[in-house]
Amino acid sequence: MTIMECAGCTLIAYGVPFSMFVFTIAHHPFRVIISMTSAFFWLLSLLLSSFLWFAVVPLRTQLAFAVPFAVIFQEIFRFLFYRLIKKAEFALQRVQMQELTDKGMVFDRFAVAYASGYGFGLISGTFAIVNVLSDMTGPGTLGIFGHSQDFFIATAFLTLCVILLNTFWGVIFFTSLDKGGIHRFIGPGTVVLTHMLFSCITLVNRTLTPMYTISLIVGYAILLGMIIYTVVLRGFNLNNIRQRIN
Repeated sequence: MTIMECAGCTLIAYGVPFSMFVFTIAHHPFRVIISMTSAFFWLLSLLLSSFLWFAVVPLRTQLAFAVPFAVIFQEIFRFLFYRLIKKAEFALQRVQMQELTDKGMVFDRFAVAYASGYGFGLISGTFAIVNVLSDMTGPGTLGIFGHSQDFFIATAFLTLCVILLNTFWGVIFFTSLDKGGIHRFIGPGTVVLTHMLFSCITLVNRTLTPMYTISLIVGYAILLGMIIYTVVLRGFNLNNIRQRIN
């Protein structure tokens, strides 16, 4: 039973992201490189967050202290990765485009933003659920001593949410900075605020009576908002949709 539960939660958390990787990233070497590099930058942000947590001894047990700083560090490294990509773009433009095309290394800004967000999300989701998945395999399960039986399934859905959110956050962050003007402030600001809201709302799951429903509803509401924002940012509107349909 525990193995079935582990397999089910793994498919919930990684089913959609795995499909995204297979159909949109795996066949493009440049996107794979971007995803892996962005995941490394996320790990660097986690390293800095760990240093801060280790240094502030009195607040080590207060997760509410660590979460906001972890979000800030992640977004700082998202910006640093964007700057790195801009420098790489300039270097790639000096290489013959035919050679890039033959190697599958065509520089597509949207694809780069997408792959970057995906890498951030995948590594973030992995760290969020990997220990939980190991506990799912047994020898027992939650609920026997008054624990919530919804912990595993809620963690799986929250992991899926954070992977998808980071993917769209990456697109919004990069595209907004590329557009410039007022977008360069609204886009990253929206990403930071919604990231902070999502991370902080998950703290309600650590109370004596975890409120998984609240965190899931808020998380997926933010995800829907980010999807709409991304579509609008990419230039789609109702008129474009009607024209495509007609």
